[in-house]
Amino acid sequence: MINRKNVARVAGVGAAATLALGLFSTGAANADTFVPLPGGSITKTLSDGTVVTISLTGESANINPSMGSTPLHRNAWVSGSAQVSVSGDGGGSIFPGYTVGCQVNISGGGAEGGVEGTADWSGDTVTGGAGATSGANLTLGPGQAQSFYVLDLEQADDFGNEAHKKRNKFKNGSGSVTWADETIGLSGCGGYAQARAFISVEVETDNVVTWTTLWGQPFSLG
Repeated sequence: MINRKNVARVAGVGAAATLALGLFSTGAANADTFVPLPGGSITKTLSDGTVVTISLTGESANINPSMGSTPLHRNAWVSGSAQVSVSGDGGGSIFPGYTVGCQVNISGGGAEGGVEGTADWSGDTVTGGAGATSGANLTLGPGQAQSFYVLDLEQADDFGNEAHKKRNKFKNGSGSVTWADETIGLSGCGGYAQARAFISVEVETDNVVTWTTLWGQPFSLG
């Protein structure tokens, strides 16, 4: 004989399990999203004939759409590697970083009308390398953008005091920088948000000192 109480009890357990699975499925929608990025490469010939090649490889982003559990928060962990070659024995400094924008178009060489600082982000070069701050915890409103460098190299200055540099110097024609799981923390942005990598390089030869910048592909922060 079938015990109807036991059937009801089993049915209740099944319903509870189904409800639990439904909750887990909802949570999966908020999981981190890994985004492989194409990187890129540019080659430029300077006024004195020096050939400079900048490459961005192994680029990726791991996106968490709401680290602060609200639509105003974004969090991402970014990785990549920059390589620079200069014909002859030229040297210089590599400044890797990211531009982050809130409801602003940062494609086509930078953000328009919203980047803090004095640098010109309208093209693919950053005059003087200015305009990028240190640190990746940003607060941006609609129509705003800001840039930051990923490096924070501690070293002694000329007087033996602690100094922090945002670049990696190189000589003898080549240099590289690699970073892994650098954090981009964005708050205050109620609309869509984007970020993109840049590699700014100050090249020094016997005849010229100039800046060249490679831009990565923009990617969504959610």
